[in-house]
Amino acid sequence: MANEKLIISTAGSKEEASTIAHSLVEGQLAACVNITGPVESVYRWQGRVESATEFTMLVKTTSAKSKAVMQRIRELHSYDLPEVIQIDIQDGSPEYLKWIAESV
Repeated sequence: MANEKLIISTAGSKEEASTIAHSLVEGQLAACVNITGPVESVYRWQGRVESATEFTMLVKTTSAKSKAVMQRIRELHSYDLPEVIQIDIQDGSPEYLKWIAESV
């Protein structure tokens, strides 16, 4: 199992994404959060096709902190059902992966 994780989430505004990102990094739950956007999301919600402008958050963390990251996102998020997807980082720069581990 990979120790480092990439957690993907979205927020409805840059301000909300920034608030979540700062909370995660300041709380040492994430080494880094990249915020990109705006992006257009098209999705099905409550039986209808919707679209919205969102900002994507790419959260770098570890296995030990990933559940806490997902919990914090849910606590701070304005959506009823925020996107929270976790991906194992299978490989990468050893120095960067070490930095993730040391930063959380």
